[in-house]
Amino acid sequence: MPRTLLTLVITLLSVPGLAPVSAQSPPKARPNLLLVMADDCTWSDLEIHGGQAKTPHLKKLATQGMQLSHCFQSAPMCSPTRHCLYTGLYPVKSGAWPNHTRAYGWVKSVAHYLQAAGYRTHLSGKKHIGPRSVFPFEYSGKRNNPDAAAVDRFLGDCVNGRTPFLLIATSNEPHSPWNKGDASVYPPGKLKLPPVLADTPRTRELFSAYLAEITYFDTQVGALLGLLDKHGVTDDTLVIVLSEQGNAFPFAKWTCYDAGLRSAMIARWPKRIAAGSRSDAMVEYVDVVPTWLDAAGIAAPDVLDGKSFLPVLTGKTKTHKAHVFGLQTSRGINRGPEHYGIRSVRSPRYRYVRNLTPEVVFKNATTENGDKFAWRSWVQAAAAGDERAKALMHAYQHRPAEALFDCVADPWNRTNLIANQELAAVAAGLRARLDAWMKAQGDGGQATEMKALERMRRRGKK
Repeated sequence: MPRTLLTLVITLLSVPGLAPVSAQSPPKARPNLLLVMADDCTWSDLEIHGGQAKTPHLKKLATQGMQLSHCFQSAPMCSPTRHCLYTGLYPVKSGAWPNHTRAYGWVKSVAHYLQAAGYRTHLSGKKHIGPRSVFPFEYSGKRNNPDAAAVDRFLGDCVNGRTPFLLIATSNEPHSPWNKGDASVYPPGKLKLPPVLADTPRTRELFSAYLAEITYFDTQVGALLGLLDKHGVTDDTLVIVLSEQGNAFPFAKWTCYDAGLRSAMIARWPKRIAAGSRSDAMVEYVDVVPTWLDAAGIAAPDVLDGKSFLPVLTGKTKTHKAHVFGLQTSRGINRGPEHYGIRSVRSPRYRYVRNLTPEVVFKNATTENGDKFAWRSWVQAAAAGDERAKALMHAYQHRPAEALFDCVADPWNRTNLIANQELAAVAAGLRARLDAWMKAQGDGGQATEMKALERMRRRGKK
C-alpha cells in the first residue's frame, strides 16, 4: 500500500466514532408491517369476543399473537377514522373531522415517515382519505376491497428487492349492503339479538346477513396472511387486524357509545409478541402510527397525538392510557340532521358523552332509509304496541345534553348515571378531561361542527 494511502487509513481509524465496517454492528432489521381492517363491524360481534360471527382465521391469529380488548377510535365514521389511523392525529387537529373529509395540506401521514426510512407503502382496498399529497401510498383495489393479485405482486417485489414494506389492506366488509357470505349459517330465528335492537323479523333477517359478511371478511384475512406465508415474510411482519367502528344498526356507528367507538384489535409479531397473550391496556387508533415507527426504530415527530404501545405488545408494560377520546360530526352525513355534534371521553370504567345540541332530533341513513336497516319494521312494531321498540326509537333520536355510563356494568351504554350524586366527582373529572382535550385540539364545539362542510371533499369542490 502506498505510504500516503496508508497514512490516510491510519488517520481515519484514529478519529473517534469511526471504525472498520467489519467492526460495526450490523443494522437492525426493520419489520414489515401489515394492517388489515374491516368496515362497520361491531367488535363484540366477533367470535373472539364472544360474538356470533364465526371467524376461524381471526381466532387462529389471536392464538398466535395478542388480543387487545380495549382498543378505541376517535370517530365512529369511516373517513375521519382512517385519516386519524394513518396520520397519528386526532380529527379536528388534522382537519378531517366530518365524513367524506380531507386533511389539511400541512399534515403528514405514515407514508411520508416510512418512505423516508426506505419502506415501500401500499394501500389496497377502501381509501376514503385525501388529499393524495398527504397520503402518497401506492394504491390498488377492486370495489373498495383489497386486490389479491396486486398485493401478491407487491409482496414479491419487496422480497426480491429486500425492501421493508407497509401494506394496508382495507376491506369493505361488513359494510352494508350485506350481500356477501353464506347467511344460511346464521338462521334468523336462532340468533341472539343485541339488547339495543328491536326484535322484528326484518331485524333478524338483516342481522343474519351482517354476520355472514363478517365471516366473509375473515376469509379475506386468511388470504392475506396466506400471502405472507407464500413470500416467506410471516416471521418478519408485525400484523395488526382491526374491526373499525360499529355496524350501521342503531346505537353503534354514528354514535359515541362503546359500540360505536370500541374496536377489536389483534397483533402478531412472532418471537416479539407472546402467542396467545391478552391485554386490557387502553389504546387508540391514533397510537398505531407511533407504534409502527417505534417498531421500525424511527423517531416519532412531536406533532403526533398518539403514543406508541409497542411496550404493551412486547409485554414490558400492562397499561398505556388512562383516557381515550371520541367525537361524532353529523353535519353532512348521508340523510343526517343539519347538525348534531357529540363529544366523549372514556376511562377504564366510565364513559362521559356530551351532545352539543340535544334539542335536535337525531336522524341518519339508518332512520331515513326505511327498510334498509330495519327501522321501518321498528316503526310498525311500535305502532302495533311494541313498547320496547318504541322506547329504543325514542332513545336513539332524543338524547340528553350529558350522559355518564358504567361500561363494565352497562356495556351497551343504556343507563344514564349523570344524575347519580355518588358519581358526581367521576362526571366532573371526565367533563374536565374532555374540555381540556377539546381545547388542545382547537375544537370549538358547535362552532367547529358548523365548519364541517368546509372540510368535506365533495362539498369543498362545489
